[in-house]
Amino acid sequence: MKLAAVQETPVFYDLEASLEKGVAIIARVAREGANLIVFPEGWLPNYPCHVWAIQPDNWPSPVDEADGILWRNAVDLSRDGLAPIRAAAREHGVVVVMGINERAPEMSAGTLYNTGVIIDADGTILNAHRKLMPTGAERTVWGFGDGSTLKVVETAVGRVGVLLCWENFMPLARMALYAQNLEILCAPTADPMPEWNATMQHIGREGGCFVVGCGAIQRVSAIPKDFPERDRFDEGGEWNQPGGAVVVAPGGQILAGPIRETIGSLGAEIDRSALRSARRAFDVAGHYARPDVFTLTVDTSARAPVRFTSGE
Repeated sequence: MKLAAVQETPVFYDLEASLEKGVAIIARVAREGANLIVFPEGWLPNYPCHVWAIQPDNWPSPVDEADGILWRNAVDLSRDGLAPIRAAAREHGVVVVMGINERAPEMSAGTLYNTGVIIDADGTILNAHRKLMPTGAERTVWGFGDGSTLKVVETAVGRVGVLLCWENFMPLARMALYAQNLEILCAPTADPMPEWNATMQHIGREGGCFVVGCGAIQRVSAIPKDFPERDRFDEGGEWNQPGGAVVVAPGGQILAGPIRETIGSLGAEIDRSALRSARRAFDVAGHYARPDVFTLTVDTSARAPVRFTSGE
């Protein structure tokens, strides 16, 4: 079985064009033998890098225009906004994990969510996980997820879960997935730091699971010249986001990567028997758990800011 991380740019803040490009990437990577294809954080229609380049200030502001472009190109799952990606997964018989900016059906305008969608090899959406805690400036555009999407699901390649970017630093979030017999953790990210690889290796060893770390990649030259405050993006050099895809085995050994400042994809063949071997020695949610000392309670209910009752 082969796991693959996509390290390619979408069409900057253009949903329709990015969907078309995503379908072509899935076809190509599937032909290369991949059974699971993981895209970076917020790939549709792009990680919202403008939140770091353009600081919010008083209204009106250039950030309002940038946010508006992103919002208009966000994915509405209630309207089957991933239909082309689902069709590609079904056509090629591959599991796809797609990072999206989600326009939630309950929000007519404003808040978006950073969501990792697991699509099975038959095209069915099995889970859409909203990032629990956006990081820093991300909070100006993304809302908070809740425990209702903190799930591991059975797919054609095994039991798959998603944690987005710095969620992977949250020990309790990791434990919630380990306790659901996590076999493959998909970790889409925009973290450009080399130290990220240490986290991926730690999780592989701690959880006795395979890990696909998938970093966002973006050339500044690909950002349209007419984008709000475009000149601010030039300050960090040509690679606004350098990638960093890596695949890790249970036990923490790197199977492939990391690759940086390289457009393409990264694949690794895996041996599922490594799951059993790693957990025989250390099963964090099994024989090593010590529930007599430590317990974790996870609230899996969906949380809404307003609840309406009939009054009866």
